[in-house]
Amino acid sequence: MSVPTVIVHRDADMLAKAVAARVITRTVDAQSAKGSASLVLTGGTVGTATLAEIAASPARDAVDWRNLDLWWGDERFLPDGDPERNETGARRALLDHVDVDPARVHPMRGPDSGMTVEESAEAYAEELRRAARPEDHGPAPSFDVMMLGMGPDGHVASLFPGMPALYDERPVVAVHGSPKPPPIRVSLTLPVIRNSREVWVVVAGEDKAGAVRLALSESGPMQVPAAGARGRQRTLFLLDRAAASKIPSSLSRISSP
Repeated sequence: MSVPTVIVHRDADMLAKAVAARVITRTVDAQSAKGSASLVLTGGTVGTATLAEIAASPARDAVDWRNLDLWWGDERFLPDGDPERNETGARRALLDHVDVDPARVHPMRGPDSGMTVEESAEAYAEELRRAARPEDHGPAPSFDVMMLGMGPDGHVASLFPGMPALYDERPVVAVHGSPKPPPIRVSLTLPVIRNSREVWVVVAGEDKAGAVRLALSESGPMQVPAAGARGRQRTLFLLDRAAASKIPSSLSRISSP
């Protein structure tokens, strides 16, 4: 796994703009190299703001949206169109404004599909398996970029400290009893996260500064799941100044104005 690089931006708005520009550049580079790209989306305030900034960017047309596979790191087990679903936020912020191929947009299914949350997790795992290629060396694609938010407790996706999902080797799991509502969710697991080419942990806010410090220290992923969020080729912690405020001074940082 790669060693994290920390990049600090002035505030949450600047962070969203910078991450949006980075997403566009990385996607275009991947498509230039191999004709297509794969991106894992995250929800939350900064994650959704980033997607809105992509939609607003004049550079968005550089992306070949028809040759982009879009996945999610986790989803709240709620009906299609529910405003609390990560998919709903992503569609409103970005996907409704660009020419994506519907067959290459991969949402996690909710209860209105007729599935239980366990069946939804299994169905998503099967979708990942079908998309994986031999060079991915696993039951899921090696995504070009996986974007993850992080909570004040250090959780990423819907992998919360001390919960059984952190030990699970399956690519996708059903999560019951999430300490953050709603309690039932579907989530990718650490093995899939770690098989991504690049993992970007995008965090804003002083309330998350302590968790950021722990995630970049010697803490284990069972206590601080974000400590296990590492990409095969590259790991970025993309932060605003508030979220970076408790990072040890010995950690190398790149700061924006």
